[in-house]
Amino acid sequence: MLRFEHVTKRYPDGTVAVDDLNLEVAEGELVTLVGPSGCGKTTTMRMVNRLEEPTEGRVLFDGKDVAEHDPVQLRRRIGYVIQQVGLFPHRTVLDNTATVPHLLGWRKAKARQRAAELLDLVGLDPAVHGDRYPNQLSGGQRQRVGVARALAADPPVLLMDEPFGAVDPVVRERLQSEFLRLQAEVRKTVLFVTHDIEEAVRLGDRIAVYGQGRIEQFDSPAAVLGAPANDYVASFVGSDRGLKRLSVTPVEKGDLEQPPVVHLADPMARAVARMRAEGARWAVVLDESDGLHGWVPIPEDEERGAADASGPVAGHARRMEAWLPLGASLKKAFSMMLQYDAGWIAVLDEEDRFLGVLTPSSLHEALRRSIDADAQDISRAEVELDSALGAPARTR
Repeated sequence: MLRFEHVTKRYPDGTVAVDDLNLEVAEGELVTLVGPSGCGKTTTMRMVNRLEEPTEGRVLFDGKDVAEHDPVQLRRRIGYVIQQVGLFPHRTVLDNTATVPHLLGWRKAKARQRAAELLDLVGLDPAVHGDRYPNQLSGGQRQRVGVARALAADPPVLLMDEPFGAVDPVVRERLQSEFLRLQAEVRKTVLFVTHDIEEAVRLGDRIAVYGQGRIEQFDSPAAVLGAPANDYVASFVGSDRGLKRLSVTPVEKGDLEQPPVVHLADPMARAVARMRAEGARWAVVLDESDGLHGWVPIPEDEERGAADASGPVAGHARRMEAWLPLGASLKKAFSMMLQYDAGWIAVLDEEDRFLGVLTPSSLHEALRRSIDADAQDISRAEVELDSALGAPARTR
């Protein structure tokens, strides 16, 4: 969809903002451009819609050099969202959102209907917010309107220049979550400029890490965090990149441990016998539909030194709130362990069937496997880990 071929941008004073850039962005892909101020990431983006012209090389949009497009017509086919939003203060939210459709000659009723649909899509009720003016909105709401306006004419490409940088951290996180939800629905080709590596990691399908006018590494978030290409990238992503990587590493079936499983209607004596046979102090409890109910420990009687195993498991089971779906991030799993002070997290499939549990130990192994898999260009299942205790390496 977008391709940069040996693109250089040199200003009259000799400053080179972009130096021999080669970059390709696939259709429907969200690529984040991240780096320090003045590294050329915004200049790169602005060359797509001809707000900047390359000194050398070509920028291709859908296979055609953007230099061959009329700049005005080109910009009407590309959504553009900036940090300051740029809403017209004298126009209502609905009319602001319908700006590009109006310029393209859409009928007023059609343009306003499209604007109302987009406002609803970004989480703003058009009946409530449509007739308001920008100064009557919060910063986060104005950013949402900016995104809706950029999408109003259904452009194939969306350019976003630090769109969430001017709001507080809480609102920023909400906007990021909303944008990820939105992108999952509309699947636009997106260039997203940011100086925040955590934002780049959270949002990007791939990340381009800029040095001075050059891309030092262009790869998936997991690869950038797990295997930085050089010392510059390692320094930029930070010494806590292992923690950042938790947010882009999903829980896989091979990461899970299999504890004893019992059902609510099972006799407790049988459940205790099973736990003892497997050397476990607890078991996962499922209901009659094999849905997760909770867990049950071996009920020791301290005075007699024997287990009270009377009645069914239902009389001894404890509810379990710490669970998450397969494919959720390791960061989410770690957060739930801390939130519930849990020694394990249940993992369910898309039908809410129990698959296994993730423990602190298996979470750590999953992270190590993910890093090693990227470094060796193999699947996580093929990675062999050496135990810290000196046990033989093993493969799952």
